[in-house]
Amino acid sequence: MATTHFGRFDELMSQSELAMRPIASRLREIVLRVHPAAVEVVRLGERAATYGVGPRKMSEAYCYVSPQRRWVNLGFFYGVLLADPEGILEGTGARLRHVKVRTIEAADAAAITAMLEAALAERGCALGC
Repeated sequence: MATTHFGRFDELMSQSELAMRPIASRLREIVLRVHPAAVEVVRLGERAATYGVGPRKMSEAYCYVSPQRRWVNLGFFYGVLLADPEGILEGTGARLRHVKVRTIEAADAAAITAMLEAALAERGCALGC
């Protein structure tokens, strides 16, 4: 069984495509603006930073930032439960959905902030926080 390798956000950025670093950093800023007390767990082996009300990925986390080669995935662990009036969520998994964020301007869209707020509220209600 593989061991998860934890790290820091700057280490994740050093593993990422240069052009994707500002987008990933902006998404992180937005997550932390929406939820200043978010628990950030960087999983270098998964090339992602997760954010939640606690450190447990699949129960307490509500989103992740995962830089790819040509976009940054802003993923939602319980995305299937979220309203998506703008139609920005992608994916067909049982629970997970994501948004492919390709520019800083896309990261700054009101729909991104609204989705983060909804995801945080969903986890808070699900866990009784």
